Amino acid sequence: MKRRTFIQCLSGGMLWSATLPLQSSSIRPLRFGLVTDLHYAEKDVSINRYYRQSIRKLQDAVREFNRQKLDFVVELGDFKDMDANHDAATALRFLDDIEAELQQFRGKVYHVLGNHDMDCISKEDFMKHTTNPGKANGRSYYSFTTKGVRFIVLDANFNEDRTPYCKGNFEWQKAYIPQEEIDWLRRELQHVDKPIITLCHQLLDRFSNVEKSVCVGNADEVVKLLEENGHVMAVIQGHHHTGHYSQRNGIHYWTMKAMIESEYPQHNSFAVVSIDPKGVISVEGFADCESREMRR
Repeated sequence: MKRRTFIQCLSGGMLWSATLPLQSSSIRPLRFGLVTDLHYAEKDVSINRYYRQSIRKLQDAVREFNRQKLDFVVELGDFKDMDANHDAATALRFLDDIEAELQQFRGKVYHVLGNHDMDCISKEDFMKHTTNPGKANGRSYYSFTTKGVRFIVLDANFNEDRTPYCKGNFEWQKAYIPQEEIDWLRRELQHVDKPIITLCHQLLDRFSNVEKSVCVGNADEVVKLLEENGHVMAVIQGHHHTGHYSQRNGIHYWTMKAMIESEYPQHNSFAVVSIDPKGVISVEGFADCESREMRR
């Protein structure tokens, strides 16, 4: 698999305040794998989406992740798709097949819910057919700590009236985080005194120049909490297949390119993310996924 070696270095003006209480020395070297927007399904190509090929692309990614002996792997949502008949049993078969390949990683695997994960099934269905480690299992939003870094996983798959996405009863352009989850996030942030990475399928940087249709509708409320905390280093996202980057008030917002786009084997997209003891986040991009360095 061809690897991009070009690193996009970020300019000054992204250094955090000297008064920030974060102690980067608390971070031990940490490395994890990332994939997003596989949309795996046994159906024909449409709008440059090669549904069937996602399983082969994932196999390449998992082989690399195992070779590098990473701490864990995260898939950022839209893990599977559905057939033309929107048949739930068929969609669950797609999910079982792609989950089996992801679980070939010799370590912990975490899932982030995307809108297509509920296109013809429920959240409960998705979580019964996938596995997260420990207390994260069976939950759509949760947190975990690895090597001195706290990871907070959000679920923005709720309608404007805050009912959960379920069996296609949603518009993908409208995603919201309900009050109960925001209250949970506030409590999480209050009790964390270590570096934080936030993971979400839909985009939180609504303030940037990205199309608002791919953003969480009440993202400003969430971002306010993240900025007030002072420990959040980055938000890592999927959903927007072409990728995106922005930063504000010391927080990086990096949107990963989708795996499903374009034909295999010429094209693929996956990444290995490293966080060093100084708090530098380095994205090692493979194939179409660009590399990036994000400094505190």
